[in-house]
Amino acid sequence: MSEVMVDVHGVHKSYGPLEVLRGVDLEVRTGEVTVILGPSGSGKSTLLRTINHLEKVNQGWISIDGELIGYRRSGDKLHELKEKDVLRQRTNIGFVFQNFNLFPHLTVLENLVEAPVSALRRPRRAAEETARRLLDRVGLADKADAYPRQLSGGQQQRVAIARALALEPKVLLFDEPTSALDPELVGEVLDVIKDLARTGTTMIVVTHEIGFAREVADTVVFMDGGVVVEQGPPAAVLDDPHHERTRAFLSKVL
Repeated sequence: MSEVMVDVHGVHKSYGPLEVLRGVDLEVRTGEVTVILGPSGSGKSTLLRTINHLEKVNQGWISIDGELIGYRRSGDKLHELKEKDVLRQRTNIGFVFQNFNLFPHLTVLENLVEAPVSALRRPRRAAEETARRLLDRVGLADKADAYPRQLSGGQQQRVAIARALALEPKVLLFDEPTSALDPELVGEVLDVIKDLARTGTTMIVVTHEIGFAREVADTVVFMDGGVVVEQGPPAAVLDDPHHERTRAFLSKVL
């Protein structure tokens, strides 16, 4: 068995009286793709944001490659890390957002080079070489000098994926990467993610694309009401779900 890369243990998250995550446990093994499905408001995106400590948990803990995220352990207590230490940890966790989040004032190449140079202190020339290689990988080698506003939504999202890869993260998180795209652009982004899956990139993908989940996922997780209702191989969860809530959800989206 491959080692556990992402370990989510008993995670709770509340916003005031609203409990969004209610004791989530999840393991993602190295080189595997986990796809998270569920209705709006089920806690999927919040879970992703706790994994890279964009949201602090109220209870439980998360580790990446054996390292606690956002905290250090002292005896049986957890102490929050300083911001600079959290930022260092985030370089191991690539995050691809729904709405691309590219820097509009930077070219495509500069968007990819910024974090490796400033966060990892890489020499600019080496960072640029890596960036050009990654742009070629996502089919955008000819767009290095363009600005985000000159690109389609699908192209911007492919740049965002390349930017996440530029830090050579241990895990990639995708938060509904195709939901802001016109339908005809969805395929080009999913093709890039499929290629990453084939090369053994550890990924957690929140999506509504059931066909993609069936084709690419090692594990499908169905969330509802802030808990993991069901998880397993795609054939089990999508074709023969055990839980009534999973069946009801799939009957609406398939």
